[in-house]
Order: sequence, then C-alpha cells, then structure tokens
Amino acid sequence: MSENSKTAGLQRAVTEKQALIDVAMGRKKADLVLKNAVYVNVFSNELCKGDIAIVKGRIAGIGSYEGVTEIDVAGKIVCPGFIDAHIHLESSLVSPREFAKAVVPHGTTTVVTDPHEIANVMGTDGIEYMLQSTENLPVDVLFMLPSCVPATPLDEAGAELDHSAIDGFYAHPRVLGLAEMMNSFGVIHKDPQVLEKLAGAQSHGALIDGHAPGVLGKELAAYAAAGVRSDHECSQVEEALEKLRCGQYIMVRDGTAARNLEALTPLLKESYADRCVFCTDDKHPIDLLEKGHIDYIIRTAVSCGVEPITAIKAATRNPAEYFGLRDRGAIAPGFRADLTVIDGFERFRVELVIKRGAVSCEGGVVQPFAAANLKKSLAEKAHDTFRVARLRPEDFRPNGSQGVIGLVAGEIISTDNGRAEAIDPEKDILRIAVIERHKGTGHIGLGYIQGYGLKSGAVATSISHDSHNIIVVGTNEADMAFAANRVVENRGGIVVADKGKVKGEVVLEIAGLMSDDSLISVNRRLEEAKEQAFRLGASRGIDPFMTLSFMSLPVIPTLRLTTRGMVDVLKQEYI
Repeated sequence: MSENSKTAGLQRAVTEKQALIDVAMGRKKADLVLKNAVYVNVFSNELCKGDIAIVKGRIAGIGSYEGVTEIDVAGKIVCPGFIDAHIHLESSLVSPREFAKAVVPHGTTTVVTDPHEIANVMGTDGIEYMLQSTENLPVDVLFMLPSCVPATPLDEAGAELDHSAIDGFYAHPRVLGLAEMMNSFGVIHKDPQVLEKLAGAQSHGALIDGHAPGVLGKELAAYAAAGVRSDHECSQVEEALEKLRCGQYIMVRDGTAARNLEALTPLLKESYADRCVFCTDDKHPIDLLEKGHIDYIIRTAVSCGVEPITAIKAATRNPAEYFGLRDRGAIAPGFRADLTVIDGFERFRVELVIKRGAVSCEGGVVQPFAAANLKKSLAEKAHDTFRVARLRPEDFRPNGSQGVIGLVAGEIISTDNGRAEAIDPEKDILRIAVIERHKGTGHIGLGYIQGYGLKSGAVATSISHDSHNIIVVGTNEADMAFAANRVVENRGGIVVADKGKVKGEVVLEIAGLMSDDSLISVNRRLEEAKEQAFRLGASRGIDPFMTLSFMSLPVIPTLRLTTRGMVDVLKQEYI
C-alpha cells in the first residue's frame, strides 16, 4: 500500500470517528435511529432500553436520539445480527446470491464458510470462484480455507491442495483461517503435509477449525496440541465436554445432514455456554425455506429450555469472539450496525434486518443488492467440470464378492455388513458405485449397500462428499449407467431413473454442486425427485440424496466407497 493510500485511509477513519462522536454526543442527527428499542445486551446478559443511533454503518450511541430516518421498534426485541460459525454454502444447492436471499430474511448477517466442496472439484479456482461470487451480498461471507482436498489420500478429487497452494489466500481480508481439519488421522500420525497446513495457518496468526468425531483421550490431546481450536462433530455431551476442557470451542450443529442441538443443550448453561457457538454445516433448500437458518436453531434451543439470551449469544457474541471479529456480535457504541429485530422470544419471528446500518430486509422482503464481479473465465470453468466417458451397464458388474455398507437411520455413519456377491432387492442389498469424474481416469469403485430400500431403478448424484465424483446406487446395471450418464449430460446434479427413463432430476450445473436457478425452483425439483425415489422403494427413514452423498466420504466410520474401492475408515485402508 502506498503512503498516499495509507494517508487517505487514515483520514477516512478519522472522519468516521468524528461522525460517530458527534452523533453519540447528540450534536448531529444519526443516519438511522431505531426508536424505543428493547435490545439484547450480550455483555450484561439482560434486556436494555433506548434509542439505537446509527451513523456510517456503526452504532454511535444508545439512549435518547434523533435521526434523519427513524423506525419505531416498540414492542419488538433487537438482537445483534446472527452468525453461522460453519457452513458449506454449496450445500444449499444454489448460487451464493440465492443463498443470501434465503438467509437474510432469517436475520443472518454473517456466515463463515468452508468452500471445500467446490475446491475438491476446481482446486484454487473453486476458492476464487466463491470469493468473487460472494462480493456485494447483504450478508458478510467470511472464509476458512479448505484443509483437506482431498479428504484423505484414499480419495480422488479434482485437485490436491497442499500448504503452498492455499497459503496466498491468507492475505485476503475475508479469510479467517484454516477450515475443519478432517484428517485427524493424519494429524495424530504426524503426516508432514497435514502438519505443514497447520503450521502454515499459525504462521499467519490464523485460526484452525476441527472435525474429529469420536477422537478422545490422548489422540484428542495430540489433535488439540497441534493447534485445532474447535469441533462441530460432537453428538454427545460427554465428548463435547472433553473437547471443551482441551480448550476447543464447541460448534453446536443443527443442519440438514446432522442435528446435534437437542443432545447438546446441557452445554448451553452458565458453566459452558460462552464456549458454544451455533452452526448449520449443511443446509438444504427445504430447511431454509420451511424452518429457517440460525433463527431456527435459537428458537429450537429456547423451546428446549435454554435461556433466550444465552441462545442468542451462541449465535452472535460467542462466534464473534472465537473468530476475532471485534466489530460485530453485540449492540453497543462503536460496533457494526448489523441488527435483527424479532417479534419476541416466544415466536422468535424476524421482522426487520439491518446490515451495515441500512435496512436489508423488512417483512421477509430482501432489498435489491448489487451483482458480484465474477470473472467470465471462472464462471465458464465452473460450468465445465466433467471428464467422463460414456458409461455402459457392464462397467457396474464386479468380479467376485464386495463389501456391504450398512446404513444407519438418521445418521451419516455406517456399519460393516459383511460381503455380498450379487444384487438382491428382497434382502435390500443394492449395487453402489463411485465414478471418477474430474480427470477422465475411468476409475470406478464398486460395492454393495444395505438399508437404502430401493426396489427398482437407480439414483445418481454428483454431490458425493467431499471429492464429488458421481455416486450411484441401483437395482440393476442398466439403470445405473443411464442415471450416471444423465448426470454427466446435465453437467451435474441428481437423477432418479427407472427402466431407462428419467423419473426426477435436479440440474446442478455450477461445478456439479449448485444451480443457477432460484432456491424455490431447485427445492421444488428436489422434493419431486425425492418423492420419485421413495416411489421406487427408497426408505423414507433416510434422505435418499443426502444420505447417498456421504457414502463416499472416507473420514466417517465405518465403511465408505471411493473411486478405487471400499475403505475401512478406522484403519484408513482398502478392504
């Protein structure tokens, strides 16, 4: 930065402080005043009263104030804007712009995203795509850099990102640190490349998020000692407490794929609550449309007996403190005017959202906002990510017996159900395959799955965590080939097929992960396709697409299938 730029920046800061001081002292009118406010004070843990005066996007003072624009919020409660501490935007199945339209009406003003889904497809171009496409949104999108592309050496992604590949991104003003270190096995066993990423993040003074389901005792000590400061994979209080005692923040997750809030509500009391933050991790369209976002987690926590202000702090001040976001997460002089106005603690309905001192949403209607400045070349790359030769039924016929992945209702973990030699729908034994789709290697991993329930046809998707190859399950090889080929023709998405015909599909043309269409349209097609899968026999005890998408992730026990074959996750080896 040149000296002239530094000088100009300093002068702007001085001018802004002068304006804040003048409004705080009552010498000048505020840009905006929320009159007669009852607001959540996250420092004193109480409801306070006063007019909230805002100038140049910040809170100048709270008391008796006049403004150029005034909004009477009597009878309402004003909260700090809500923060999602960990999410993959790609899980919404729509572009970041459409995601913003969905979450802003629910009071979300900041999200911290890990773009490892698209990075597994496009490498650093994927990270750059998400950085550019999240500019100018009415929600601040902050980033943690993908730590595991691919998730483990047993996976086969579209890219391999080592420390040097991501190091330059730490200079970006919206990058906060290193995202969930899923390869806990690599940390504990001192994998040099894994440790380089941890050391590299620390050299920038950056945070490191964790992902270590079931890692406890000395292994947890080693994992935490390496610098990991949070975990969002806890499903039981005992595990969460052990991690909290090791200095980790506990991200209480309640999303679409995994819902841990109810089990972890005992943490949200005085002894531990300040070390808890809320996150969604993955959030599908129907949940965003029908339930909400962070507001839904707060509402649910309160219904489970959590004190309302404690729940609000887990969505505001606590994540702000964890991530070092000193300018937000509270309603007090000098803080950013990111505010959410609700009708009360009982219904907890968001009525008004203020972002950077201006109304961004009122009555559920999002105000117009500028388009992102996305490079044409990046957009073109994101729409051209498949390198797969035409698939034939014989490509899905294994030689000899293969391992059987057992599904667990309501969970994304699996069991080892032995081996099988043939498809047997009567015993719920179906063929499952993972097809490499990034580099045209022709690799296809084959196995069996039990618990999916399909009686006819096949289901295929290009959402297969985290490498996002094509994963397909079916009752016969012909429909499996048809469904997988249709995914390729669509440049990505979900296909339900039977007897050589498409029964339902969702086109996800952005890296095979997201759609250019609206959230409402994507959700409608998704739910229609889901119903078609159920009609073909898929178990209604599972989400036929989300459950399938996790069967290729070799960091979640017990068995998983990758492009090179069946993996014993606990041993991190092929079987």
